[in-house]
Amino acid sequence: MRIDLDPVPSDAQLPSRVDVVVIGGGILGVSTAYFLARRGVSVAVCEKGEIGAEQSGRNWGWVRKQGGDPSEIPLTLHSVELWEGMNQDIGAETGFRTCGSVSLASSAKDIAACEGWVDSVREYLPDLGTRVLSTRELQTILPGAPRHFLGGLYTATDGRAEPQLAAPALAKAARSRGAAIMTHCAVRGFETSAGRISGVVTEKGSIACDSVVLAGGAWCRIFCANMGIFLPQLKLRTSVMRTGPLEGGPASAAMAPGYSFRRRLDGGYTIGTGFMNYADLVPDSIRMLSLFWPTIRHEWSTIRLRLGRRFLDELTAPSRWRLDRVSPFEATRVLDPDPVAGDLDRVLETLSADFPVFRSARIAGQWAGMIDVSPDAMPFLTDVPSTPGFFIATGFSGHGFGNGPGAGHLMADLVTGAKPRVDPRPFRFSRFTDGPRPEYRARV
Repeated sequence: MRIDLDPVPSDAQLPSRVDVVVIGGGILGVSTAYFLARRGVSVAVCEKGEIGAEQSGRNWGWVRKQGGDPSEIPLTLHSVELWEGMNQDIGAETGFRTCGSVSLASSAKDIAACEGWVDSVREYLPDLGTRVLSTRELQTILPGAPRHFLGGLYTATDGRAEPQLAAPALAKAARSRGAAIMTHCAVRGFETSAGRISGVVTEKGSIACDSVVLAGGAWCRIFCANMGIFLPQLKLRTSVMRTGPLEGGPASAAMAPGYSFRRRLDGGYTIGTGFMNYADLVPDSIRMLSLFWPTIRHEWSTIRLRLGRRFLDELTAPSRWRLDRVSPFEATRVLDPDPVAGDLDRVLETLSADFPVFRSARIAGQWAGMIDVSPDAMPFLTDVPSTPGFFIATGFSGHGFGNGPGAGHLMADLVTGAKPRVDPRPFRFSRFTDGPRPEYRARV
């Protein structure tokens, strides 16, 4: 199902030269372009389809501080700070509102996991404002929550925004600062001169540039492979639905093993599958099994493996192409997978049993999206040492929407050589090639 995006018309003329080309018009790409343009850097965003049409417009819309890897917390805090001022800063509605979020705990083991995470981020707690709830406190935050939940992890300053509004709004804001926004303009690859980036080749012609930021989400691995660069990245599929306006529902966003929900700007709810995601088995799953095995082992209960058509599709898809030929990005303008059959029915059944207010919900739409994941569930926000002028921003593993503005700001720092607001070392490209592999740390 195609999602209802706020449309962003393409510029009519492809620029012949800019300082930076950003590949990908999702939240991360347009945030990068916006913060570059604010600094007076000439930038062009090239999107093969529409702005925000893939995972940036299909996610839950959470802007969540809690639950991440401790080394990613500074980036998350910076992102939430940017979200809080975003509507005023860009003069447009992104849907951001502070609502609070709860990760529900149904066992003593779950409570222990929440307490362990709080201990791991204790140095950041004054800024996070996260705490472990007792059963009684949970009833205050989520009135009517079923008694089988013993408590949860609560962050009062977590928020929500509207994916169908946010990326388009940021793209328009970048354009107002001088950025070129090109849609239906796939980048087939980059060109180099004297060993460093000198331009890109798009389906509409070439653009000379000094730097390229690849922010193409689930497509980044195949783009890099054609350029001779190994990027360890796979995809997870997640199903989502939205309801019409619903009176009397919870104000805070919440996530449990069988579902997730958050109120929408229109008074309805976005409902997801909670901790559950599907991993379609593809040739890359086999090629990179050793890299991803620690994550699979830790998250086995939340991942469902499926063998289907995608295995053959990816096995037979071209892995190399000439830059004067049609690329895979032109063959598939929008990655639009089907929701997993039956998943959302079960989600709504479980949610309605726990929160009866959802029994009267009218389902207004269903869709699915593909999440770009890295072996340690940490993003790549980095230069690529082997190709000066080439930068990669991908692999957020399900938290890219909330962290998009902070990541875009960091990428603008890296591209321009400014002192980074956030330490980029945890996100470096070389962490899987230099020294011991990074350890996977469980999220909550």
